Amino acid sequence: MDVLEFGTDGWRDVIADRFTYRNVARCAQAYAEHLLEAGQDSVVVGYDTRFGGESFARLVAEVMAANGLTALLSATFVPTPALSFAVTHFAAGGGVMLSASHNPPQYNGLKVKGSYGGSATDEVYRDVAARVATTDDARVRRDKGSGKGLGSVEIVDIRPLYFQKLAELIDVETLRGVRGTLVHDAMGGAAAGWLSGFVHFTGLEVQVEQLRKRPDPLFHGVNPEPLPPNMATTIARAQEGDLLFASATDGDGDRLGLVLPGGKFFNSHQIFAVLLDLMQRRGGSGRVVKTFTVSRLIERLAQRRGLEVVETPVGFKHIVEKMLEGDVLIGGEESGGIGVAGHIPERDGIANTLLILEAIARSGMGLEELFAGLEREADWHHAYDRADLHLESRSLTGAVMAALADPPQLIAGRPLTSVETRDGVKLNLGDSAWLLVRASGTEPLLRIYAEAPSADEVATLLAQAKRFVAAVPVLKR
Repeated sequence: MDVLEFGTDGWRDVIADRFTYRNVARCAQAYAEHLLEAGQDSVVVGYDTRFGGESFARLVAEVMAANGLTALLSATFVPTPALSFAVTHFAAGGGVMLSASHNPPQYNGLKVKGSYGGSATDEVYRDVAARVATTDDARVRRDKGSGKGLGSVEIVDIRPLYFQKLAELIDVETLRGVRGTLVHDAMGGAAAGWLSGFVHFTGLEVQVEQLRKRPDPLFHGVNPEPLPPNMATTIARAQEGDLLFASATDGDGDRLGLVLPGGKFFNSHQIFAVLLDLMQRRGGSGRVVKTFTVSRLIERLAQRRGLEVVETPVGFKHIVEKMLEGDVLIGGEESGGIGVAGHIPERDGIANTLLILEAIARSGMGLEELFAGLEREADWHHAYDRADLHLESRSLTGAVMAALADPPQLIAGRPLTSVETRDGVKLNLGDSAWLLVRASGTEPLLRIYAEAPSADEVATLLAQAKRFVAAVPVLKR
């Protein structure tokens, strides 16, 4: 049997390599057993626009039904946040989302959702992974007949239910005064048509212009991650002007990146700051939860406003755990996933796009002006970037991480002041700069993050980090 590795948000693998019907069925059987042991009787199953998504989802639903569960299968492709919401709406025991999120097109994956409508906890993933490891073909139930103890597969239309939920979260009346064009780049992913559908559902007068709206398992030739290298189409449209802003959502619609009029990228940290400000100005309070990779801007802004800041390892499931404890105003991660109070404990690129629109409407300012005010308040100039280094194998990423056990004491002219290993290796440097190296949990990939007082200094830090990686002996052979 293939050994399947579960990362920060489920299992992902290359389609037709290890992401096969056989292995998907093994995962479905393992999760079905987990749900039954927990006393649950139903599960919601959804899929995004990746190759074979509908058939993989149908297989999962059939395995669930064969184990005696009621499987509520989405009638069409669905964004992950809508699937997560449906779990709570139907009071299901959990959810399965067939998606590899922002990974390249050759990948697919399987995410597990808790009954609360958010990413499964570490405890759940550990249990499911342990069951998968011992599940062979003989253990998988696939019979489709009827009989005592068998469940059923029911087709459900999640879209109108999710729109109603969004209408309860968003201040729709404030948005009724908004005129202009909101550009949405779905990147060929599962959010295609859902943002414009909500605007039609509520009768708002803002115009939604859709880019790359055709669902595409190849994501129109890019990786479906809302970062500048994948957003040339979005940036080119924003450079034409005549828009409020452009929002790009990732492959399964739970993350977003924004582009300002004129074509300037507005990153996840900036989005986080604006949403933090909006949620508090709405009268909200509570803790601010950020992952290890998020800019120090967020903690400084929160501290200026008397809000407690909690830091977690990378992975939205860690934020979900804090949200389930209660008293969380907002939680977010560097990769564009943000969850807010009053919604499901889940990141939601569609909801957050609408909340950004609400922030503009409430403030009467454009995003750039609004964010500049938050920088002044926090007394922090935001300069941050990330580089992804693709290596030949996961063993090579491990070699680099091992080499960081003895890091340089001087990096780009800045002394090393401390080292944190909450998730990866973060090298804290003079003048509040820092450099973080993490190995991806799903690909042979190193992610390198840097923050410093200026963009030039960030670029210098990233360049030195790349030289350090290239000099690791095993990579020089």
